[in-house]
Amino acid sequence: MMTSVHAARHGRLKLSALLLFLSLPVLVATVMALGRVGIPEAHTAHGELAPGVPALTEWPLTPAVARELSGDWVLAFDCTARCDALRDQWWRLHRALGSDAPRVSRLRLGGGAPALPGAVVARWAGRPAWREPGRREAGRLWVIDPQGRVVLGYAPGVDPYAVKEDLGRLLRMNPEAPWQAGQELAGH
Repeated sequence: MMTSVHAARHGRLKLSALLLFLSLPVLVATVMALGRVGIPEAHTAHGELAPGVPALTEWPLTPAVARELSGDWVLAFDCTARCDALRDQWWRLHRALGSDAPRVSRLRLGGGAPALPGAVVARWAGRPAWREPGRREAGRLWVIDPQGRVVLGYAPGVDPYAVKEDLGRLLRMNPEAPWQAGQELAGH
């Protein structure tokens, strides 16, 4: 008799421990959600997503560069002020991309200095209709996808590390196909 009572208690204890173990993740998730503990930040990018800027082909640039940059991710930056510092900053970020650097081109808009390696230089042919009057554009940066659509926009003075993080995430989420990297397809 004593052993059957002991076995019943032992079984109930096992069942209670199992229920506690299975409900623990729900309890932890509830505490995390209500207390905002361990929850990632609400933003998905440091820049402005889909900033309402038209495709690169619609920008009033001289010379027209959309065809030359087609197929690459593009860092386009307005270089009408502080150009030496900006062109050096974005050149360094480009180099910091490592093996992903060949997938990215830089488009410098304005500035009189010669282009640094890997950069394309163009000038505004006129004020774009999409630029807001009175808004400070000098130093702005845009990330443009391989189809020429502007996917991120950054205010002047943005932290280059934030841009590198966003660009790295975009390149990781949009891997290059083997035939785009100059590699041959199997069997060809």
